[in-house]
Amino acid sequence: KDIDECATGTHNCRADQVCVNLRGSFSCQCPPGYQKRGEQCVDIDECTLPPYCHHRCVNTPGSYYCQCNAGFQLASNNHTCVDINECDANNPCAQQCYNILGSFICQCNPGFELSSDRINCEDTDECRTSSYICQYQCVNEPGKFSCVCPEGYQVVGGRTCQDINECETTNECREDEICWNYHGGFRCYPRNPCQEPYVLTSENRCVCPVSNAICRELPYSVVYKYMSIRSDRTVPSDIFQIQATTIYPNTINTFRIKSGNENGEFYLRQTSAVSAMLVLVKSLSGPREHIVDLEMLTVNSLNYRTSSVLRLTIIVGPYAF
Repeated sequence: KDIDECATGTHNCRADQVCVNLRGSFSCQCPPGYQKRGEQCVDIDECTLPPYCHHRCVNTPGSYYCQCNAGFQLASNNHTCVDINECDANNPCAQQCYNILGSFICQCNPGFELSSDRINCEDTDECRTSSYICQYQCVNEPGKFSCVCPEGYQVVGGRTCQDINECETTNECREDEICWNYHGGFRCYPRNPCQEPYVLTSENRCVCPVSNAICRELPYSVVYKYMSIRSDRTVPSDIFQIQATTIYPNTINTFRIKSGNENGEFYLRQTSAVSAMLVLVKSLSGPREHIVDLEMLTVNSLNYRTSSVLRLTIIVGPYAF
């Protein structure tokens, strides 16, 4: 009967060896993962032998294991590395996450930009990017911006300011007044602007009756007109034309600025025998009001003189729009 030297302990195998019983004898072998070198068992470096690991191999005493690069994980076969979808596993991005092989990238919604950590999103201050993004004032908001306009204006097209015609929307003038809209506001003017001894003959036209002795030293008529211009208008600029309403034969008409031009902002250029053009020669900043009297002096061949005045009220808006 065979004696099992491995069971009885009568073998002479080393402590790092494994005893294998044979019929009539025994054998000293190395454990798995080791190989015999002389009488010693030395570790086998499996990382130098197939099957190789997909990414990295780590040798251990008697064995080995595989490791994966960052962004990957071991498959069930413990050799292959598969990509980790960080966006599904634990979305690290503040807003939008896009998985790529071995990693991920974050993106932000419109109106935001990636912060220095490339994960979080910061609001983009569009108002800082350009001083021309809004015609008047830009207001930054989370993820967007909006344009606002000053009082008397409304936002058109998201960025431009347009004058509100208060005479059409909220006319607050009395019955005996007319509403005149200008850039940025409105004014109420009397329907009958005539002052003694003038009498109203038609809309905005006052006549001094020849029957009244006082009228002989005064202009025959005064016509009231109103206009609006934007602030800081480019100069020189033609702004208003004055023209004779009645043309008499054998007469000569001359035009002049009678009053309201003490600082030399205007110039009156005669354009024909019966008309003249008021020219703005100095830029005006609003809000302000100018009242300019434009006079037409008419002289006939018998040296008869008469004059008429156009009283022009110029309202300069507060802004250049």
